[in-house]
Amino acid sequence: MLLSVKNISKEYNNGITALKNVSFDVEKGEFISIIGPSGSGKSTLLRSINKMIDISQGSILFENKNIENLKKKEIELVRREIGMIFQNYNLVERLTVIENVLHGRLGYKSVIAGILGIYSDEEKKEAFSFLERVNMTKYAYQKCSELSGGQKQRVGIARAIMQKPKLLLCDEPIASLDPKTAENIMDYLKKIVTELKITCIVNLHQVDIAKKYSDRIIALNKGEKIFDDKAEKLTEKMVEFIYKDEE
Repeated sequence: MLLSVKNISKEYNNGITALKNVSFDVEKGEFISIIGPSGSGKSTLLRSINKMIDISQGSILFENKNIENLKKKEIELVRREIGMIFQNYNLVERLTVIENVLHGRLGYKSVIAGILGIYSDEEKKEAFSFLERVNMTKYAYQKCSELSGGQKQRVGIARAIMQKPKLLLCDEPIASLDPKTAENIMDYLKKIVTELKITCIVNLHQVDIAKKYSDRIIALNKGEKIFDDKAEKLTEKMVEFIYKDEE
């Protein structure tokens, strides 16, 4: 078992309850999609797993370590092993593609090495090999500000796997993309995590994409888990139930 989420809830200071008593386990190598209407708690759940957000109750165990009990330095070590891909790419736009990919190693660097951008030849080789996997080598020295959305997300994938994570969290990675580009990104993502045996949890709005790429689907509605099963078990009737409150 790589990850165990046990009875977690999250209430924000404004009184909004984003998660209610959510539990699930994740085995190594699984590709899981989390679906549900806007505001159902998908992003809160993902950000709780790498402690970008503190939960109100419950526990999250990553490799049997309760991340709620970890000190700051220990959390940094856990975050090395949990990669993140964002909807808005989260790249440093003024830097080149290769510089952004190398940032995937920042968690392993001293502050000085990070500031000065000191990377080994081996790290540079790896960065290029990961760019090759997402077909972005020819853009290596182009600034990220000059790329399309789909190209930026491919850089985001390369940067995340440069971190060599055991778990990859993807928060709506294709929400800003057109359908063809979205499928293209999911193809790259699925291929890479399968080849490198990385466990992957993806937040998605598109149910058809979730069914096509996932081993398993978890659905949230109003912060509660209302479905958790193999992708093929997600029926049309269940989809209607999951999204029943969405206008």
